[in-house]
Amino acid sequence: MKIEVAAGKTLKKDFVKIVFDPKIAESFFIEEDGEKTLVVKSPEKKEINRRKFILLARKIIQETKKYRLKKIEINFEDFNFSKISRKTEELAAILAENFELANYEFVKYKTKPKEGWSFIEEVRIEVIRGIREMERGIRKGQIIGQETNACRELANMPGGDMTPRVLVQEIKKAIKDTPIKMKVLEEADMKKLGMGGILGVSRGSVEKPKFIILEYMMSRKEKPIVLIGKGITFDTGGLNVKPENYMSDMHLDMTGGAAVTHAMIAAAKLGVKKKVIGLIPAVENMPSGQSYRPGDILKTISGKTIEVANTDAEGRIILADAHGYAGRYKPRLVINIATLTGAVKVALGERASGLFSKDEKLGKEIFSLAEESGDPVWPMPLWEEYKSDIKGNFGDIANLRSVGDPRYGGAIHAAIFLAQFAEKFSRWAHLDIGSRDTLNPDELLAKGASGVSVRLLVKILEKCSLSGFLR
Repeated sequence: MKIEVAAGKTLKKDFVKIVFDPKIAESFFIEEDGEKTLVVKSPEKKEINRRKFILLARKIIQETKKYRLKKIEINFEDFNFSKISRKTEELAAILAENFELANYEFVKYKTKPKEGWSFIEEVRIEVIRGIREMERGIRKGQIIGQETNACRELANMPGGDMTPRVLVQEIKKAIKDTPIKMKVLEEADMKKLGMGGILGVSRGSVEKPKFIILEYMMSRKEKPIVLIGKGITFDTGGLNVKPENYMSDMHLDMTGGAAVTHAMIAAAKLGVKKKVIGLIPAVENMPSGQSYRPGDILKTISGKTIEVANTDAEGRIILADAHGYAGRYKPRLVINIATLTGAVKVALGERASGLFSKDEKLGKEIFSLAEESGDPVWPMPLWEEYKSDIKGNFGDIANLRSVGDPRYGGAIHAAIFLAQFAEKFSRWAHLDIGSRDTLNPDELLAKGASGVSVRLLVKILEKCSLSGFLR
């Protein structure tokens, strides 16, 4: 999509003017004296907050696509909501980001209709002042929106076409024109390192595991930030196979890895001067005669052993090895992103990701940035008392609650499990995005993957200061 900034109020030929009216029942299209106008139903200005502002931007694109319009023109003064922000650049970035998000659909496997796709080709924004600020904001918003869509594209891919090997290929293509460097540890490398968690989960699949390492080294003054993203390209549950209704969306189980990749690419394109490492263990969890079994004991790279209570709690197992590997970078901040549990959806519904951290200051900063980014999170407890719930009988740690009823507190027990492998990190947070990997209809975006956490991670990478605190 092309987004153009223009001074003045002259409607260009073939463009449709967008106007707003809070009093109408629904949006409508009119053409009078050769001038085309789309009247969009909007909230009252006094009711607009940041979330409604985001939805209004998406609604413009949604209504435009409904009428199969290709070129539209809006007046930026209609979006001058000072209580959201007084900065032209910030408002422009929000608009451009959400225009891009709303213009995306996953059509890779669809036959192109005779009339063509309904994607919007060009948006023209009229401004009176602040053209440079507007252009900077639009560039930033488009980069973040496009990389979020790229994350959605990867996550939407069917499991049969998105294997660990293919994920490596896709990431390699995505980082081609950026300063991000990539290394891949193969199965033999992981055996030498003692990554028994990843190797154990991968045993049931004919697809070999990959451990993807992304390095963005644009600062020499600081220790790195490490982002760890779960990369289960398809999750059947293993021998503890999932019920039929819970398996069809399991190609989305690599959303964390896709989010880490495209957040780093967005940061690179925005010129963020940080040192960032991305770690993505990419594995299939499949049932076969070679699969790891309930009751198996897996030894991780850190030396700690995991007692397998359930093979469908595999994400935390592979992430244990990723956390162990992260220690070699001596990071100042580690953030883990994973579609880790269905329990977080039970706890929070589908409106927020679960946020876990023992660092109260860090948790508050991430919560604030999440609201700014449009990737909402909600803090969950990570008390020491939960550790006794996952104590292993024959190994160090069980991958499911071993004391009490495992039906309760699943997201917390998964997080406290990971915390045992993150003890050496001074600042660590875990985002359970299992509640936000797909979109709700009222988010005014196309069905499928949400691209959750890309926008939040970009904010974190931008705001994390050299002193080690977010600002």
